[in-house]
Amino acid sequence: MTVRHEDPVATGREPGTAHDNGGSAVTAVEITDILVRHCGLDAGAAAATPTASLEELGMDSLALLELQAVVADRYRAQIPEQATRLSITEIAELVARQLDPEPPDPGPSAAGASDAGSRAAAPTAGATPGTGSATAPSPRPGAAGRPGHTENGVLIAAPLDLVWDLTNDVAGWTGLFTEYQSVQIIEEHGDTVRFRLTMYPDDNGVVWSWVSERTVDPVRREVHARRVETGPFEYMRIHWRYHEVPGGTRMTWTQDFEMRPTAPVTTAQMTDRINANSRIQLDIIRDKIERIAAELAATAPGGTDDE
Repeated sequence: MTVRHEDPVATGREPGTAHDNGGSAVTAVEITDILVRHCGLDAGAAAATPTASLEELGMDSLALLELQAVVADRYRAQIPEQATRLSITEIAELVARQLDPEPPDPGPSAAGASDAGSRAAAPTAGATPGTGSATAPSPRPGAAGRPGHTENGVLIAAPLDLVWDLTNDVAGWTGLFTEYQSVQIIEEHGDTVRFRLTMYPDDNGVVWSWVSERTVDPVRREVHARRVETGPFEYMRIHWRYHEVPGGTRMTWTQDFEMRPTAPVTTAQMTDRINANSRIQLDIIRDKIERIAAELAATAPGGTDDE
């Protein structure tokens, strides 16, 4: 039996979601979605004041750092430190220009120039955020199209606190997921835990094992995770979100990743694999948590348990 210390998503067994951005234009809607999902933006405020800058929308330097990281991963584009003075539409235009550069400006009289540069310098692809320098983009060998982005969710008929507690008990994941053979907690520091997961042998007898790190945010009911041992990926980032909704709790997995040039599968193939397995595991987790919720309700004071 071979043990491979790589990310198991290559086998199609990774929690995640799917939406391939390859080839689509970057829009203000996409940037707004990132800000809402990853940075805590109030979607209502953004809709009510479409020309407001990020600063005016309450986005601080930490929110900008998260936006920079997600945009860099998803679009391979740079956002400058002065971007808090830009509106969402201007940021979308900035990113779009890096993905599809316009022809050289024929002269100062050319029409249609954006005024975004008057509020924050827009770097060309390859520029370092916060600097005035810019270099030509240097694509990674073997990289094709945009990085992978996936998303899947499930409605669980159980209280938010129960869903949160059970799914964030990493040591108990072997009883929640059907794919994990063992969990080894390596280190815990505050809200962050680093751990090794080992899967059951696949159809070829290979055991996949890798180290991950996840940080919980109990106030916002979010978890940010990343693969420490990335295996066939350049990087792998996972975002878990929990929302209390009518009928229970909505849990969503969002995943951003990029395959190495030497990976045995393409980004599109990996997206399909992650999607398929995410739906399987989300359904399994839903069923298990709903059974636990029903058992707790039956044994609670006033429940239907006869004992």
